[in-house]
Amino acid sequence: MSFQVVDHPLIKHKVGLLRRIDTSISHFRQLMQEITIMLTYEATRDLLLKPREIMTWMGPVEAQRISGKKISVVPILRAGLGMLDGVLTLIPSARVNVVGLYRDEKTLYPVIYYKKFNKDIQIRDALIIDPMLATGHSMAKVCEMLTDEGCKNIKSLCIVAAPEGVAYMNENYPDVMIFAAALDDRLNEEGYIIPGLGDAGDRIFGTK
Repeated sequence: MSFQVVDHPLIKHKVGLLRRIDTSISHFRQLMQEITIMLTYEATRDLLLKPREIMTWMGPVEAQRISGKKISVVPILRAGLGMLDGVLTLIPSARVNVVGLYRDEKTLYPVIYYKKFNKDIQIRDALIIDPMLATGHSMAKVCEMLTDEGCKNIKSLCIVAAPEGVAYMNENYPDVMIFAAALDDRLNEEGYIIPGLGDAGDRIFGTK
């Protein structure tokens, strides 16, 4: 199964702070960014390297640099924006693509309202970011959109995931590797993750 919980004590500690109802907006944003940095570190472990000669204080030395395809980070609006700075902290040269989705509260299926992709996205590695993997429908919709554009290597980062969303992605997009900070218990009747974080978008933007 293409799903990995990044099992690190610092991540567990920070996820616990995210879950607290009294965590302030500014602290919530900071924690989101810090966790995303650690998830990005793990998700990019397989990036290819190539040698290059650099000039140092003692003369020329062989060093390593990232090789191969470039990365496009794809935040799902609006909550995905809360993870964007975390990715760009480690990969400042990444191109940013944006997908706007909202969930129909009756069907729980995503509705697209915005899309802006790089012209060369088909030759880039795509990294989808969204704090919550609930039903899996939104992430799967973005995977469909990227695949239609010709993307062949897609990964995803989320803060918390529900087993139902993981199963849906594994059934529909088993080649998309998902890195999560936590795997939670279940979805409730309204499609929210239990215990989850509450509405991540509201907590990031202060609209709760």
